[in-house]
Amino acid sequence: MCNTYAQHVRWVEGTQMMQDLELGIPTQQTELDLPQADMVRINDVAPVMRAAGHGVELAQMNFSFAPCHPKGGPAFNSRSEGWDFSKSGRCPIPAPGFFEHVGTKCPKTLYQFTLTEAPVLAIVGIWSEAECNHPVSFTMLTTSPGPDIAPCHDLQVVVLRSENWAAWLYLAKLQAELLRPPPEGSLDVELVREGKR
Repeated sequence: MCNTYAQHVRWVEGTQMMQDLELGIPTQQTELDLPQADMVRINDVAPVMRAAGHGVELAQMNFSFAPCHPKGGPAFNSRSEGWDFSKSGRCPIPAPGFFEHVGTKCPKTLYQFTLTEAPVLAIVGIWSEAECNHPVSFTMLTTSPGPDIAPCHDLQVVVLRSENWAAWLYLAKLQAELLRPPPEGSLDVELVREGKR
């Protein structure tokens, strides 16, 4: 299951998209609020978008919630089906693409998925305030795989085109519409690394 993604959205590109979408960003933010990374991994700190007053801010958060059980692992993704997110902290996670690791032997085969004819996507996320010695954090939401992901995995992260970022932030559309997998041909796939067989 996806537990890594890239963050190559440049500050100028990201802020222009946010302005075009009329999301607005606080004037005190700078390029330091949208750092780039070849691969964001579990427990890395990375930027997400969240509602702030009458606009949107880029907030640095820990990637994964604290374990649910003392011996459990970090919660880096969560099933979206059957849950109501109207009272959750909702956050689009900006990225050019996300990775899927396929196989049973390490190193696994690595694929990158990007939106067809769009340079940036957002992974649907929720965020939580700091608690129990764990920092402010976010996790990705998953859904049943669409036809582009199904050959690789039985789940996929929920992805949004930019025109639906505000809809997720403010739930301006039905959850079911926002959280469904994209139709066939929505995602391009690239083989990044051939794994062991």
